[in-house]
Amino acid sequence: MNRKIILVGLNHRTAGVEVREKFALTDLEHVEKGLLAHCPLQECMALSTCNRVEIVAVTRNVPEREAMDAVIQYWAGVCKGPADLLWENTYRYADLEAVEHLFTVACSLDSMVMGEPQILGQLKDAYRSAVDEGSAKTIINRLLHKSFSVAKRVRTETAIASSAVSISYAAVELAKKIFGNLSGTKAMLVGAGEMAELAATHLLHSGVQSIIIANRTLSRAKELAANLGGEPIQIESMPDRLPDVDIVISSTGSPVAVIKAKDVKQVLKRRKNKPMFFIDIAVPRDIDPDVNQLDNVYLYDIDDLKEVVEENMAQRQEEAGKARAVVGAETVIFSNWLKSLELQPTIVDLVDRGEEIALRELGKTLKKIGQVDEKTRNALETLVLSVAHKTLHEPICFLKRRTQEEGSAERFIDLARRMFNLDDETVPSTAHMDRKTTACSPEDIEQFIDASKNKEQ
Repeated sequence: MNRKIILVGLNHRTAGVEVREKFALTDLEHVEKGLLAHCPLQECMALSTCNRVEIVAVTRNVPEREAMDAVIQYWAGVCKGPADLLWENTYRYADLEAVEHLFTVACSLDSMVMGEPQILGQLKDAYRSAVDEGSAKTIINRLLHKSFSVAKRVRTETAIASSAVSISYAAVELAKKIFGNLSGTKAMLVGAGEMAELAATHLLHSGVQSIIIANRTLSRAKELAANLGGEPIQIESMPDRLPDVDIVISSTGSPVAVIKAKDVKQVLKRRKNKPMFFIDIAVPRDIDPDVNQLDNVYLYDIDDLKEVVEENMAQRQEEAGKARAVVGAETVIFSNWLKSLELQPTIVDLVDRGEEIALRELGKTLKKIGQVDEKTRNALETLVLSVAHKTLHEPICFLKRRTQEEGSAERFIDLARRMFNLDDETVPSTAHMDRKTTACSPEDIEQFIDASKNKEQ
């Protein structure tokens, strides 16, 4: 099987905010459906956050450059942007480099704020979207679940997330530098998502007197306000309330600016030019960049937060080295699993596992019945090994038949390895409670069992 994992992406290191907002992806399910329809891909998943956009995919019998070019052409077409500009600003990885990069992203080693927890949640949301769309199959299923377990291991074994920070935290730290003491100041959050909630929490801890939460969905604003003790308003009422606040942190999913320079100019008149501080942590940007040209207004976007972020990075470098060692080791483990998707290694592992169990149980029995002569022992050993081989004969024949079918090999080999735990994984009792997060559905298992009982002619 000439299978390849490819990853194409751009982030805060390779592209400025103007490029990132131009090529941001909003409707991930539509994008994944289109990628499978228009590109030579078998699986795919898209991730789009304020600091990165990435597409990870699986292709077969197609040169990696051809597959990557097809992905970029489709991506650029969806965003109505030039493909050449997108290609210039992307990084592109294949096979184990792609795997290692995704593990690095999941562990927050590639984030603007190293160790922040948000990216893992965003990665899980992107994965659920791909599962719902049906674009995540055997390899991406395994790759993402492994990414989550690697991230958990890094957080358990290192202090990379100690004194955890986030983009929201960095934004509030920047507000402190502008105002000095935030006590007595009033703030407004535009947007009521996770990023806004984190920002509100940090603001309250820093002494902000009150918070207004403006959101398109009033019920969500009310929910967040109830948790934080803030005041919920509809986003349409935001211009009328801006004169009441000193700090505005905006993080919506709007494709166009929600705060215009002309509106802020009127707000400043009503405030008698009292200073205002705006932080735009949305991509695409929520706040018109021309706002920064007004007197007594301080506007910062995500790229401006880098200075604050760098101050937090220094103390994490040593722990980052430990985390990268974990990522490297887990990449090797995933590489071994990929190799096992070829049929022959799985047959060997099945036979070895059957023989191992048979001989272990024989040893237990011999301890109970006492000493036997060598001839009897050899006969018993031949018996148990024969039972093991005959028991595995039908599953192996089934696998051989199924792996000859186009698109079935990886799915059934992976199922067999999971059923017999050939990779010696520690699996929690709740691991397969959610059908959407398993590589194979209950129907797959029933088909496997039925086919083993009834020989196909």
